[in-house]
Amino acid sequence: MTENPLRLQLKPYRILLASGSPRRQQFLKEMGVPFKIVKNTVNEEYPKNLKGKEIAKYLAKLKADELKESLKENEILLTADTVVWFNDRSLAKPSDMEDAKQMLHDLSGQWHEVITAVCFTSAQQQRVISSTTSVCFKELSKEEIHYYVETFQPLDKAGAYGIQEWLGSVGITEIKGSYTNVVGMPTDLVYKTLMDMAR
Repeated sequence: MTENPLRLQLKPYRILLASGSPRRQQFLKEMGVPFKIVKNTVNEEYPKNLKGKEIAKYLAKLKADELKESLKENEILLTADTVVWFNDRSLAKPSDMEDAKQMLHDLSGQWHEVITAVCFTSAQQQRVISSTTSVCFKELSKEEIHYYVETFQPLDKAGAYGIQEWLGSVGITEIKGSYTNVVGMPTDLVYKTLMDMAR
């Protein structure tokens, strides 16, 4: 039986994922990548002059820098950050339910960008990749916004929504780019980069 090409390539390596996101963990499982979760306690602050993908790349690398000194020869560390970029500002994770409702009100009927950066760090090298997806919401009613915020978990998501949840199913009219990138990991680029690093 033919083996998963990525799993075969990664046999000499140990993959570490520094992310508490269940969505990123699920993507790696679906790709067939064995991994161990490691904790990251970095404070996610960035210089205010950064924009869009610069923010995501900076934070993905910042998360790696805290852990890279402890990496063994055969380990590859993955860190990631997702930014929702709208009207020349970053919509981070909402601070509370009212903040989440306001974010979704702002995004209603508008296009925005979702940018995910992934940093791959080994003892020998470090690579940072990013992907940008454009997403359009229909005009969301007050009732739709309130139902979503009160029923789901928007406080742990940049931009206050998950495309894989109810609001994504009923509220998103169009996307341009990678769907998995909006969920939190551009799996096609992660696959390619891991294959390249393990050669």
